[in-house]
Amino acid sequence: MAFLRSISTHNANPTIRAERVLLRAPVLADYPQWGKLREDSRAFLTPWEPVWPSDDLAKLAFRRRIRRYQREIRNGTGYPFFVFSPDGETLLGGLTLSHVQRGVAQSTSLGYWMGAPFAGKGYMAAAVRAVIGFAFETLHLNRIEAACLPHNQASIRLLEKVGFRREGYARKYLCIDGRWQDHLLYGLVRDDPRT
Repeated sequence: MAFLRSISTHNANPTIRAERVLLRAPVLADYPQWGKLREDSRAFLTPWEPVWPSDDLAKLAFRRRIRRYQREIRNGTGYPFFVFSPDGETLLGGLTLSHVQRGVAQSTSLGYWMGAPFAGKGYMAAAVRAVIGFAFETLHLNRIEAACLPHNQASIRLLEKVGFRREGYARKYLCIDGRWQDHLLYGLVRDDPRT
């Protein structure tokens, strides 16, 4: 796994260092940078995300988000990451492994977002490749699922570029931008070839 230099999960803040990015669990100190990047990227992100609550960018809402993230990590049900530049200084976006299922499923769902200034530069592909290694080698999962809007060409290219296969079409799958929208369904299993 040449792209993956190190993984640390010994605490509540797992960290993944890869060639172009650093992924780590969000902490409260990330609020100023996160709030600015999300606000500056609002128009860019709106078509691809659920409607933001009116207080979404407030510090109190961010604090609740961090508590939820910490609970999910502790319980092993979710692994949120912020995507940073390799030096850990510049927040680029975020991704989450959510709905981690154990037992016979051994699966998770992948979601991600990228700040507008950093989109289309390969950072999210590097981040997704890194988190795939984390999901399969560290969490020992068997399957990662992802979904995207049929007209989100950037997301389709990203998923296919890193090895996901299109597996289906779900009608009115998620409420995005205020309305129930159809999604393409993608999957990646542990023994699939990865790029």
